[in-house]
Amino acid sequence: MYVSGIPSVTINETPSFRINKAEKSYHHQYSNIYYHRLKGIRASVEEQARQRWRDVDGSPVLVPRVLEIVKNKLCWIVGTVYLDMPLKPNVLVDIARDHSIPPPPPPTKFCSPEDTIMLEDESGRLKLVGERIKAARLVTGVVMGVLGMETMSGDFEVVDIFDRGEDAMDVDENNVEDLTDEWIAVVSGLSVGSSTSPDASLEMLTEYLSGEEGGVDDQLSAAQISRLIIAGNSFAPASKTEPVKSDPDDKKTRGRYGQDASAFSPHPTSILSGYLQDVGSVMPIHILPGENDPCGAILPQQPFPRAMMGPVSSLPSFSCETNPTYLRLGAGAEERTAISRTILVNSGQPLNDMFKYLASPPATRLSILESTLRWRHMAPTAPDTLWCHPYHQSDPFLFHGTPDGRFATKLALGEDGKTQCRLVLVPDFASTGTLVLVNMRTLEVRTRSFRTYDAAPVKMETR
Repeated sequence: MYVSGIPSVTINETPSFRINKAEKSYHHQYSNIYYHRLKGIRASVEEQARQRWRDVDGSPVLVPRVLEIVKNKLCWIVGTVYLDMPLKPNVLVDIARDHSIPPPPPPTKFCSPEDTIMLEDESGRLKLVGERIKAARLVTGVVMGVLGMETMSGDFEVVDIFDRGEDAMDVDENNVEDLTDEWIAVVSGLSVGSSTSPDASLEMLTEYLSGEEGGVDDQLSAAQISRLIIAGNSFAPASKTEPVKSDPDDKKTRGRYGQDASAFSPHPTSILSGYLQDVGSVMPIHILPGENDPCGAILPQQPFPRAMMGPVSSLPSFSCETNPTYLRLGAGAEERTAISRTILVNSGQPLNDMFKYLASPPATRLSILESTLRWRHMAPTAPDTLWCHPYHQSDPFLFHGTPDGRFATKLALGEDGKTQCRLVLVPDFASTGTLVLVNMRTLEVRTRSFRTYDAAPVKMETR
């Protein structure tokens, strides 16, 4: 999917998500993030909204603060959206509940008919009403402008909204073939270490990327792949081991902590390192942590320690990245192509969290990912329902332009001077066996499948 009509990002505007020792402080309030978010986007929204509503009957004017609105007077304001949702997790309710009773399971969706949409700035908060605002698919943390007037009850009746970037968007299908094109491979959800780990699929994936699998066509295809991006969830989530009763006949197959040694590996990092060692000898690797990986839970997740990856960490082509991360590809003279691309990759936590705010259908993960480009923010629900670092001097999750591609386990790509962005959702490899390939020149997307199938049992006839 292409999205066009939005300014392109430049390398000087891509922030780093690495948190150094001086910034690693949790003594600041999260309100600083909302302040810098509104400050960073407000001027652009005001400028474009003024052009949008300058010819509206009634000559609406900009009210700089939401608490300065005059009743029954047409105007427009800019602020940050807040959704008051009864189903949303509430830490005060959790503290006050009876802990002798098990808590109910968390809801899969936060949205309900009782939700209230509000707009806030540094002065206060205002309730938004009207059919126009009900039809908008919004999440907490989006900065936008609204046109309307305050009613006698104190609510703001919305006539129109503007959330920046509502330029004309068109689809561009470019399927130009070129055998000299460079491709990048993206995979996610390897889930190494699980009882159902796809070892055969991983082995086939490694052999394909190393050029050792398939016929001549497969090897030529693999030779065009310049690098591998692993977008999170490389390891299986930790699970509790059920206690095992002592059995004299079963001692040899049971580990020290009761696990079944025949189906359990105590060293998933060693297994992953073995696969990466084979691939890293032929191409660069970028690996991101994910929600299930042994890494910090808050965003941005910091890189894996290189030492835990074993021998592959000694390769200069192996890179441990933050989640999310910007990758600048093809910019150096040593690259195989003169095309320069800026890619934004994350392992999907922001997308999964925003998905809980919206009813589906009509909302889909791909449509939400597209909306983040209009909203100019990759994780607007942080820090409300998505844990993140308490930044106090900036909001690094803001977009100051559009990357060439956005991978969100989900991915994003763009070319300097162009206004197109390729949005890619990368499926879970453990359950689908799918590898995603992206053309660096045309941004065309292809997939390769690595699956094993159980052979049908042979029925033997007896006489």
